[in-house]
Amino acid sequence: MVIVKTRMAAGGRVVIPAQYRQALGLKPGDDMIMALEDGEVRILTADSAVRRAQALVRRYVPQGRDLAEELVRERREEAAGG
Repeated sequence: MVIVKTRMAAGGRVVIPAQYRQALGLKPGDDMIMALEDGEVRILTADSAVRRAQALVRRYVPQGRDLAEELVRERREEAAGG
């Protein structure tokens, strides 16, 4: 684990050190997710947050079940008046 000391600037701005940005593959304009957990701020890339959400849902969906396909089928049935 690499620990870096930083300081908050005006307006609450905090610089993410270059080595962290490189490790996460972050570029200017990229979306990030910030979470406050147990008094700590965690920063996730948008892709990482999506993967975490998918893994969480996957624990509750039986293998072989395709939720996206079920949703498409339901919407088509609704559109057809069924």
